[in-house]
Amino acid sequence: MNLTLFDLDGTLIPVDSDHSFGAFMVDVGWADGAAWGARNDEFFAQYNAGTLNLPAYVEFATSAWRHRPLEEALAMRERFMAEIGEPALRPEARALVERHRAAGDLIALVTATNEFVTAPFARAFGIEHLIAVQLERDEQGRYTGAIRGVPSFREGKIERVQGWLQGLGAQWRDFERVTFYSDSTNDLPLLERVSHPVATNPSATLARIAGERGWPQLQLFA
Repeated sequence: MNLTLFDLDGTLIPVDSDHSFGAFMVDVGWADGAAWGARNDEFFAQYNAGTLNLPAYVEFATSAWRHRPLEEALAMRERFMAEIGEPALRPEARALVERHRAAGDLIALVTATNEFVTAPFARAFGIEHLIAVQLERDEQGRYTGAIRGVPSFREGKIERVQGWLQGLGAQWRDFERVTFYSDSTNDLPLLERVSHPVATNPSATLARIAGERGWPQLQLFA
């Protein structure tokens, strides 16, 4: 069996789900308009520049919805998927996932976006295993705005994948081929760890690095 790992934002979908969810929070009036939107854009720019303070961003991003009743937040997430998420699910990306599924690969979605936002995307792609940033909850089950455990971000993606594999009774060396699709230099640690890295819809910097290292490049979206 082969192992195939997919990043989500910019890789399987042509948008950033976390940033888009934040913009959606502004649109529906759950976040404070222009000021909140500008801060959301600032965090997104930091992510692209490789300077993101992830705990600060998670605290900010979840602030728009975590104080509301969970049922209300889940309903709004469904609306987000219907209006923003589903249109971002392109047939080229679905076909790529299906190709690996048909080959019998073990597949996981490995993303630095939190589990609340990304769980519906994993389900939409039919990917059983989601490795996302986990959110802390208090004794009443309410989200606190903090990260639980190791975040699946940069080097943390390697640790989280290893932990997931161990939970399945597996190790890296059990797989003949380990493929990882990503668009971002934030994922260089995991791209360098796998046997078959694929720069997918790569940023200019990642495209340059991939060219220098002879990694294949895939452009799923125009």
